Amino acid sequence: MKISAKLSVVLAAIFASVCYGVAIQGFMALGTLEGQVRDDALGFAGFWAFLGTVAVVLGAVGVWIVYTGKEEDA
Repeated sequence: MKISAKLSVVLAAIFASVCYGVAIQGFMALGTLEGQVRDDALGFAGFWAFLGTVAVVLGAVGVWIVYTGKEEDA
């Protein structure tokens, strides 16, 4: 399955939004947790924030490809 560069930018934005949403919920829940569970939740939320950042970077690369690449007929 081939997707266009423009579609990849849109999908990266959607994925980043979901990832950051999960991360924010995880970080907001830290106040109600204690001990090892809190440490685990912090790692979980941090991982989702990392995934969101990766999606933003890949989306930025997609934007760069769209603006600098040539449109070729398939």
